[in-house]
Amino acid sequence: MQESIHKFNNKLIQEKSPYLLQHAHNPVDWYPWGAEAFARAVSEDKPIFLSIGYSTCHWCHVMERESFEDEEVARLLNKHFISIKVDREERPDVDHIYMSVCQALTGHGGWPLTIIMAPDRKPFYAGTYFPKTSRGGYPGIIEILEHINHAWRNDRISLVESSGKIMKHMEQEFGTDEHGEVNEEAIEAAFASFSRSFDKTYGGFGTAPKFPTAHNLMYLLRYYKKSSNANALNMVEKTLEAMYRGGMYDHIGFGFSRYSTDRKWLVPHFEKMLYDNALLAYTYIEAYQATGKEQYKRVAEQIFEYVLRDMTSPEGGFYSAEDADSEGVEGKFYVWKPQEVAEILGDKDAKEYCSFYDITDEGNFEGNSIPNIIHNKVSFEESTQLPLDNMRKKLYDHREKRIHPYKDDKILTAWNGLMIAALAYGARVLGNKSYKEAAEKAIGFIKRKLIRVDGRLLARYREGEAAYLGYLDDYAFLVWGLIELYQASFDTKYLELAVRLNADMIQYFGDADKGGYFIYGNDSEQLIARPKEVYDGAMPSGNSVAALNLLRIGRLTGSTEHEVEAEGLFGAFADRINSYSMGHTYMLMSVMFARGKGSEIVIVGNNQDAAAQCFIDIINKSYLPNSVVVVKTSNEEKALSELIPYTGGQSMVDDKTTAYICENFACRAPITDLHEFQQSLH
Repeated sequence: MQESIHKFNNKLIQEKSPYLLQHAHNPVDWYPWGAEAFARAVSEDKPIFLSIGYSTCHWCHVMERESFEDEEVARLLNKHFISIKVDREERPDVDHIYMSVCQALTGHGGWPLTIIMAPDRKPFYAGTYFPKTSRGGYPGIIEILEHINHAWRNDRISLVESSGKIMKHMEQEFGTDEHGEVNEEAIEAAFASFSRSFDKTYGGFGTAPKFPTAHNLMYLLRYYKKSSNANALNMVEKTLEAMYRGGMYDHIGFGFSRYSTDRKWLVPHFEKMLYDNALLAYTYIEAYQATGKEQYKRVAEQIFEYVLRDMTSPEGGFYSAEDADSEGVEGKFYVWKPQEVAEILGDKDAKEYCSFYDITDEGNFEGNSIPNIIHNKVSFEESTQLPLDNMRKKLYDHREKRIHPYKDDKILTAWNGLMIAALAYGARVLGNKSYKEAAEKAIGFIKRKLIRVDGRLLARYREGEAAYLGYLDDYAFLVWGLIELYQASFDTKYLELAVRLNADMIQYFGDADKGGYFIYGNDSEQLIARPKEVYDGAMPSGNSVAALNLLRIGRLTGSTEHEVEAEGLFGAFADRINSYSMGHTYMLMSVMFARGKGSEIVIVGNNQDAAAQCFIDIINKSYLPNSVVVVKTSNEEKALSELIPYTGGQSMVDDKTTAYICENFACRAPITDLHEFQQSLH
């Protein structure tokens, strides 16, 4: 047997997670989350050291280098603790529970997440990043481990008492509120909060760090549609432009980083996440629909170019993320010096490019320059036309020769659902068939690789292995993608799958007594708590997306049961939504859909009917966030009669393509004239 080239190997070597594999050669005797580790903790009467992170997390890398690769730290951990590593993207259920503990104990959270707990998995200590020894106000991991080992041996009662208090707090934290009703005031309160915190100079909300949080902008677009309040649209447009102008956007290779460390959107945390780029592409397309401004369309197209080029597997699934670091240095792949640009472009072109994109000798990030147009006087409209595109392509080709950041190539069902939704939406609004083909290919991949024979959705695929029972987000986000793909293709098989997976979601995650959906299923590993999440953070919550899915499926199929289920969701979380409306914007989008003036539009025409496509084109150019569309042709007539029974009585008038528009449970007279149809929509 060939000897390993590594000095150390631990039990993570058998895992598929890129994050766990990054730690497989640490001197720490890591275990993956599972029965073997817990059994050893019990038999040896040792506390568990739980470390949670993800592969593209900068500070996770720092803590690994400083602590987990250090043999002194490893000796302490191996002697006195059972050490477990968890990839938060594979186990969001575990991460959510213990992150809640950290936030309750310390007032903040983040990754790497550090938890120390008893063998029964009940925690008594929590934190995030720790250096090896105490530094700059951070306690050192060695001091922490020594202190807890001493307490475990000599004062265990106090640790158990601390654990009991934490568990009691968690029971209250994860308990569902009393049923109530989401107030109309909550919608107004959220808008008022955004208005107060809006940065009029640089866009976005609050101060540094700034996150894109696309669903907040989606909410504001809907608020604008509902109220015609120009300030709502202004906040969206200012933010979308400012994010694009900043260094958080990759002006060479496209795509957005995860967040900006400063107010101006200049210096990002350089990792790129699939979910951010999916949600931002969707939002730029909505802005294009709402305003008709081509610049938003072009940004979305650039994001899709990045994803389809760099983040798509040969089989059609989408990879998870790209790291911030290359060669151990954050951002090294993305930054430039004028001399390097001159060597590639020549002095004349380099001078123009560097002037345009703020690449200077002084630099704007640790002596180097992040390309940006924050202070460039060029208009947003002109900048998205890529006036120096030939130069950009030369720089891109050169950059490709650099050592790339690590790519996390695992395929997550939930995040793929978001990208499928964005691509399908882009296909119909931007008229690009390749986006629909990419979305359909991704759905095909998921059906082949991530749906078990019994129909149960799985959460992660990598290197031929599908693993982990799907979580609420997997179901909710994929159903969203399927609804968008139906709206882009009008192929009933996508709506049929959406309806089936939605029913499975209710079965596995629903709380029949108190309402709402749990994070993990009733057939999954049962952890120390079973939480529900409704807060719309970096991504919208599974409950929020599920609510809007239910309403859209209900309107598409004519099923009042789905709308009743959605109302139950509103009631289950009403207290939380009403008390902090700004943190529940995707759920408020669902409330606006339920309460607002929406419509069901049915287009009846012949197969390959050019006139029918004209009706569809009018819909696709219009910003109609509260409407759903069905297209009925002879090809789909049988399937539609079973899936959407109300279309049975809708037929062509005078053998012409005919539109039926229904609002508030009442239908208008059928329309065959395109101009009249367009007037009716507006």
